[in-house]
Amino acid sequence: MKNIRIKISYIVLLAFGIVLSSCDKDFQEINTDPIGKGTTTANQLLAPALVNVLSANMLRNRNFNNELMQVTVTLSDAEAQVFRYDFRRNWSDYTWNVWYPELTNLADIYTIASKPETLNKSYQGISLITQAWVYSLITDAYGDVPYSQANKGKEGILEPAYDKQKDIYLDLFKKLEEANTLLSAGTAIVPTGDPVFNGDVSKWRRFGNSLYLRLLLRISRKAEVATTVIAKIKDIVDTNPGNYPIMQDNTHTAKILWNGTNSSSAVYSSPYMVSVRAVDFRGTAITDFFINNLINWNDPRIRPALGKSGTPRWGIAQGPNGYVGVPSGYAPGSGIIKQAYFYSDTQTAGYILQTDPYTGILMNCAEVDFILAEAAARGWINGTGEAYYNKGIVDAINYWIPSYMSKTTDANFLNFINEAEIYWLDYLPLESTAPGSNSKLEMIHKQKYYAMFLVDFQQWFEYRRTGHPFLPKGVGLANGGVMPARLAYPAISQSTNPTSYKNAVAAQGPDEISTQVWWQKP
Repeated sequence: MKNIRIKISYIVLLAFGIVLSSCDKDFQEINTDPIGKGTTTANQLLAPALVNVLSANMLRNRNFNNELMQVTVTLSDAEAQVFRYDFRRNWSDYTWNVWYPELTNLADIYTIASKPETLNKSYQGISLITQAWVYSLITDAYGDVPYSQANKGKEGILEPAYDKQKDIYLDLFKKLEEANTLLSAGTAIVPTGDPVFNGDVSKWRRFGNSLYLRLLLRISRKAEVATTVIAKIKDIVDTNPGNYPIMQDNTHTAKILWNGTNSSSAVYSSPYMVSVRAVDFRGTAITDFFINNLINWNDPRIRPALGKSGTPRWGIAQGPNGYVGVPSGYAPGSGIIKQAYFYSDTQTAGYILQTDPYTGILMNCAEVDFILAEAAARGWINGTGEAYYNKGIVDAINYWIPSYMSKTTDANFLNFINEAEIYWLDYLPLESTAPGSNSKLEMIHKQKYYAMFLVDFQQWFEYRRTGHPFLPKGVGLANGGVMPARLAYPAISQSTNPTSYKNAVAAQGPDEISTQVWWQKP
């Protein structure tokens, strides 16, 4: 029996050795994918990365930004409701886990486009712009985050340090400066691989400089950088506008059209159709703040029946009591019932947001108008702010209803602002901190709030920066009734990068939603 066991063991070992020998023989050939490729091009990386980032942005806009910023409100008495400023820490994980991996792809575009055999200045510039876009989202959402050492696992950096938000912003400005120079060469790119501008490099340049203005304005109240930042805004707008082209009309808006018409060979599916059921899309109510302003203005984006031409694009359905909203921040047990809501694809309502191809916005022209309106109102650039403010209203409405208003002097525009009583009042003070009071900044940011509808977290970021527009406070709010200032760091950052995480918390403050980020602190 012992001899039998020895023979069996020998046979097993011999067979195992043969297997090992066979695995070793032609290993490289056997384990090479005969269909796939070991290399890629800048063109092939761009579209998937942008679609994935934008999809995540839109989903979190819908169920996070819109709940915080009183666009929609969930009908629930349960705990951990975003609209009550009360949400679980794992809400932080999703965007972090999408944004950082895609940054690797966006950075790789620059690396590929920098090689002698694939040198392309436009792809280098687009890489820098898209990196700046995503990194700005990350730092504005979380504060101090991995940046200079991020996504360098191949280089052996497995626990990247968290950079200060100030340092991140200053480097983002360098990226955008370099991108503007690179794109000025006008080097051609592959149109079918560009889901945003279909190969129009000049529009990418406008997007980069418009993003530059957004980020400059965001940190403009910080004393240690204010002088330099304000001077740069004036340089872009007044001194050297030819060197810094920005968005001028809706054809410059950075967007991915979900029906694929931005590209001649690709179709991109909206996350609202892929990831959201129709019943869920129409399941949340619209808040009274969001809808009441639109109703009072007879806004054509939702009210075609009031003598306005054009088709509304926001597809708002009436509730049991008509175009009535639900108060946000209501206390549990209030017996709230759903009123107005956004149509879903199962209903007939003309244009419907769930299927609308225009919902995929990275940054729009109207936001740029309102950035300039604020800069002018503050005296940083030429003008009073009125012309930019009026143009912002026109561009915001025309994005959804093309050519509804051709310019700020036509009859449609004049009738609209007069009936809505939203005309510019130059005698108003620049700022007023009393809720319900009017000021130039309140006027600008109320219109900007609607202009940034569906644009990732921008309503939330701007509210944190300015306190505008004034939002009513419900009695059921948690967090002391104070708007959350950031997302907490995700759990993975604590478990896989504990030392850097602890250093970041020690420098920035407690890892809580009430801890303000650098640009928000006085």
